[in-house]
Amino acid sequence: MYQGNPSTIIACVLKPSNGQEINNHSIAIHFTLMTPEELKALNNNLWKSADDLRANSDLKSSEYSTPVMGLIFLKFADNKYRKYEDEILAEYQKLKGTRREKPLHEIAIEKCGFYLPEHARYKYLLNLPEEKEVDKSLKEAMSSIEEYKAELEGVLPQDEYFKLTRTDKTIPARLLQNFANIPDDADGDLFGQIYEYFLSEFALAEGQGGGEFFTPRSVVRLMVEIIEPHHGTVFDPACGSGGMFVQSATFVESHRKAQEQHAADALFVSGQEKTRETVKLAKMNLVVNGLRGEIKQTNTYYEDPFNSFGRFDYVLANPPFNVDDVNFKKIENDKRFNTYGIPRNKGKQNKKDAGNETVPNGNYLWINLFATSLKKKGRAALVMANSASDGRHSEADIRKMLIENNLIYGMLTLPSNMFWTVTLPATLWFFDKHKQDKRVLFIDARNVFIQVDRAHREFSPEQIKNIGMISRLHKGRREEFIQLVDEYFSQGMDQLAENATLIPELSAQILEALNDAEGQKAVKSLTEQWQGWNKLKKGYEAYRAKADGKATIEAKNKSQHKLQEQFDPFFTALHEGLKNLHKIVRGYEKKAREENGNRGTQRNVKALKEALETLEAEVKQAESFFVHVHWLQERFPNAEYEDVTGLCKLADLKDIEEQDYSLNPGRYVGVVIEEDGKTEEEFIEELLGTQQELDALNKEAQALQNLVAQNLQQLTGDV
Repeated sequence: MYQGNPSTIIACVLKPSNGQEINNHSIAIHFTLMTPEELKALNNNLWKSADDLRANSDLKSSEYSTPVMGLIFLKFADNKYRKYEDEILAEYQKLKGTRREKPLHEIAIEKCGFYLPEHARYKYLLNLPEEKEVDKSLKEAMSSIEEYKAELEGVLPQDEYFKLTRTDKTIPARLLQNFANIPDDADGDLFGQIYEYFLSEFALAEGQGGGEFFTPRSVVRLMVEIIEPHHGTVFDPACGSGGMFVQSATFVESHRKAQEQHAADALFVSGQEKTRETVKLAKMNLVVNGLRGEIKQTNTYYEDPFNSFGRFDYVLANPPFNVDDVNFKKIENDKRFNTYGIPRNKGKQNKKDAGNETVPNGNYLWINLFATSLKKKGRAALVMANSASDGRHSEADIRKMLIENNLIYGMLTLPSNMFWTVTLPATLWFFDKHKQDKRVLFIDARNVFIQVDRAHREFSPEQIKNIGMISRLHKGRREEFIQLVDEYFSQGMDQLAENATLIPELSAQILEALNDAEGQKAVKSLTEQWQGWNKLKKGYEAYRAKADGKATIEAKNKSQHKLQEQFDPFFTALHEGLKNLHKIVRGYEKKAREENGNRGTQRNVKALKEALETLEAEVKQAESFFVHVHWLQERFPNAEYEDVTGLCKLADLKDIEEQDYSLNPGRYVGVVIEEDGKTEEEFIEELLGTQQELDALNKEAQALQNLVAQNLQQLTGDV
C-alpha cells in the first residue's frame, strides 16, 4: 500500500498578479499551516462546543445548522475583509475630496468583493455590551452584508438567530465566542474544510447521508488534477455546497504562473442544487472564496436553467447514486439524457403503468448529462457508484455507445472509506471530447491513500500529483514528470536541512536516558549517520550545477536516478540505527515491568520512548519526499507512460470489447500484492502493542466478570 506522507494543510487563495481589478476578487496569497491532526482537533473542538450549546436547548438540529453556518461564513468573511482593510481605507482617503471620490462600500467591493460595515464586523459583534441583544445585532449585520452584495440577497440567516434565544438568551453570544477560536489568518481552503466538516456533522445529526452536501476535498482535487480546468466555464449539476468550484479555482491559482494566466482567464461557475438551504451554503462559499458564478435551485432531472447542452468547458460533479424514482415520460425527449440512450427496465410496460414508468437507475442519466453538457473540446470528471462500470442491459448499451463515440478518457477506482458518511465504493469517470487516441486509461488507486483515522482515508497532496502524472505521461508530457521529481528532491533536501539541526539535541536526550554502552553506541552511530547528509547535500548541489535545460528527457531522467541512488544507503543506515534502538527500548520496558513500582525506571522509559518517537518522526518526514521519487521512478523508470500491473492500463477498443464493454479498472490493470512498507521492527512493535492492548482488555473483562458474579451472589443472597 502506498501511503505517502500526511502533508501539512496549506490554505491559499488568489490575487491577480497584473494589478488589474476584476469584479470578484480573492485575497492576496496567504498561508495557514495546519497539520491534519491540528485541523481535526480544531474541527472537533469547534463542533463539540457548538453542539453542547444546542444539546442544552430545545433546538432541533435543522433549526441550529443554518445560523451556525452563517456565523462561520461571517468569521471567514471578516478574516478576508481584514486583509484588504488598509488598502480599502487608503484608497478611500486618496480619492476623498477629488472628482473621483467614491463611497467606502464601492471601494471595498472593488478590492475585496464585498463590504462589511462596522456593525457587521466579527470583533464588534463579539464585544457587544451585555445590554445589547446579540440576536438582533446579528440580523442587522447579515442584512447589511446582503444590502451591498446582490448575490447574497435572501441567502444569509437573519430571523433564524431569534430562534436560538428561545430557551437560552446567551447562545448567540457563546457561539460567537466559540467561532472566534478560528485563527484570524484562516481563509480560503481552511474555511472550506471547517465548513464541510460542520455540514457533515449536521447531516448526520439530521439523519441524512451527509455525502449529498459535498465530496471529500482530496477526491475533488484529484478530479481537478486530471481534467485541468485552467480557464473557462465550469458546470456542476449537483453542486451541493460548491466544493468542486473552490478546488477548480485553487488548481488555476497553483498553475497560474506556469500557464502565464492573468485575471481575464478566471473561471465562471454554474451550479444547480435541489435543496434550498444547500443553495444558500453554496452561494456563501463562492463569496468567501472570491468566485464568479451563479447557483440556482432546481431539480436537474426536470429543469435545465443554464441550457446546458454543449455549453460548458468543464463539468465536475458527485451526483446522487442509484436514484430510482425519475419519471421516464418527463425526460424521454430531453436531449441531455437521450443522446446516448436512456436506461429502461427490461421487458414491456403494462398499459396501466403508462405515464408512471420510472427510470430503473438514474446513474446513467447523470453520465449522459455530463457527456452532453460539454463543448467540442470539453472535459468532465464525475463520481459514480462502482456498479455503474459494469451495468447491464440498457446501461451496457449506453456505455458501449459512449465508448464507441470515443468520449471516455479514463476510469479510476477509489480506495474504500474515502467518504465520511457513505461507505459505498466509488469510481471516477473522466470524459474528454478532444481525445488524441481511442484508448481508455484505467487506473486502480485502491492502494494509494493515507489513513486519517481507523475509519477514513484520503489522498495526500503528493499522491494526487503522482496519480495525475499518470495522465500527463499518457499525454506525452514527460518534462512535467522530470519537474515533479525535481520538486520532490528540492522539498526533501529542505526537510533534511531542517531536521539535521534537530537530531543532535534529540540524540542527546536519548543518551541521557540510556545507561549502558550498547545503547550509547547505537545513538552515537545514528548521530554520525545523520551527519552524512552533508555528503548528500554536495551530491545534490552537483546535480543542480550540471542541470542543463537543453538536455534530453532521457539524460535528465538518468541523472535523477543516479541522484536517488545516493539517498538509499543514507536512509537504510538510519532505519538500521532505529532498529537497534527499538531493541534497547524493549529491553528497558521489560526491565520496567520487572521493577514494577520503580518510578525512576518508568520515567526513564517514558522519556526514552518519547525521544525515540520524535526522532522517528523526523526521519520519516525527511524520507517522505524520496519515497515519492521512488514510487514514480519504479513504476515509470523511463519517464514515459507504461502499463503498470495493479495500477494502470491503456486499453484499446479490442481490449474493451473482450470485457463486454466493462469500464471496471480492476478488469484491465491486474492485481499485484504490495508489502505494507513496515520494517521487521515496526511489525514486531505493532504486534507487541496489540498484545499489550489485548492483555489490558482481558484483565478488564475478568474484573467485570468478577464484579457481575459478586453482584449476582448478593442479589440472590448466596454470600
